[in-house]
Amino acid sequence: MPTWFDTARFGLFIHWGLSSVRGWELSWPLVGGNFALPACQSVPIADYYASAAAFNPSPDTARHWAQLASRAGVQYAILTTKHHDGFALFDTRLSELSVMHTAHGRDIVHAFAEAFRAAGIRIGFYFSLSDWHHPDYPAFTEADKPYDFARLPQPTAAQWERYQVFMCGQIRELLTNYGRIDVIWFDGQWERLPFDRWRPQTLRALIKSLQPDILINDRLPGNGDFDTPEQFIPPQPPGRPWETCMTMNESWAYNPSDTHYKSPRQLIHTLCEVAGKGGNLLLNVGPTGNGSIPVEQAERLDALGAWMQRHGDSIVGTTPGLEAWQFYGPSTRKGDTIYLHLLMRPYDSVSVRNVPIKRVRSVRALGTGSPLPYNTRCAIIDSWLNTDPLGELTITVPEADLDPWATVLAVSIAPAA
Repeated sequence: MPTWFDTARFGLFIHWGLSSVRGWELSWPLVGGNFALPACQSVPIADYYASAAAFNPSPDTARHWAQLASRAGVQYAILTTKHHDGFALFDTRLSELSVMHTAHGRDIVHAFAEAFRAAGIRIGFYFSLSDWHHPDYPAFTEADKPYDFARLPQPTAAQWERYQVFMCGQIRELLTNYGRIDVIWFDGQWERLPFDRWRPQTLRALIKSLQPDILINDRLPGNGDFDTPEQFIPPQPPGRPWETCMTMNESWAYNPSDTHYKSPRQLIHTLCEVAGKGGNLLLNVGPTGNGSIPVEQAERLDALGAWMQRHGDSIVGTTPGLEAWQFYGPSTRKGDTIYLHLLMRPYDSVSVRNVPIKRVRSVRALGTGSPLPYNTRCAIIDSWLNTDPLGELTITVPEADLDPWATVLAVSIAPAA
């Protein structure tokens, strides 16, 4: 059954936790780093967790996030309520490793939910199935380094039962205490094989009993509602709803040593490509320890927001448009309008093939609103004998109508008689 997620197109991922106080990647430094995170640190476990004492962000943090997300055109946001390190950003009765036992002492998940709902943005909770702090998982130790999930210490049967009760208890807290939740976003499933050790069907039943309309990602093995390719756009879209989660630089959390940022143009082009394939872009930010969004990331969100103000109709609420052979670039569709995303500057004109040329009502540059000149052609005999021929549409694009980031053309086509 179709849901809001199918055409949301733009989401915000927020990776934040106790390590953000130190400017460290989230969780992975305590296990010695991760080859997939080139700027990740490696720190002693005790030093990592000692960061919790200094975790005391601004009380207005979530409201500022929501304002920035709203300006950017974000439709939904996912917060790391608990990452692999086990630190909970919510008021949990099941663990003392939470924001409630820091100098901040406030429920950040509650603030996040309230602020984003007030901004009209749907909310989701990231939750790691693995927990490197819990004694029954069991906890990760210095003796377990270097990290290799295939050789991690395994829990006893009794430990695993206790951990399952703990894990389900925290999920119950998250899905009971914060009103309607739109998405639960799992991670960490790779550490326990076979996947049925997670009891995913039982977990899904619990989740749906608490939040019947919630969507679950594919990292609850075999029981998710959508796919989550990470850090890339799939060459062919999956066969069901999907999103790609992507960082602005090479890190998920705040990491000032990582200056390898994608340009605003790269991010806007990524959004266009993902939308053209019918997916959502879940773009990540990593707030600092005080909760502020790093300048480099805020600037990129503002650039996306400025572009979305002019071109958001071609992204949000759309479905995929034309086939690749019809137009050389991403395209989307909404009602009777096809949106052509020009990710390369045209020399002087743009061609679109196999469209109902007699039903083309207008063409305009979406960013400027300017009507654009165009002409059509098809086989002569089709023009004579076919009342609704398919042919080629050629659009002239003046220099003045080119957008500095990505130009979008809106082609209005009348419905078939």
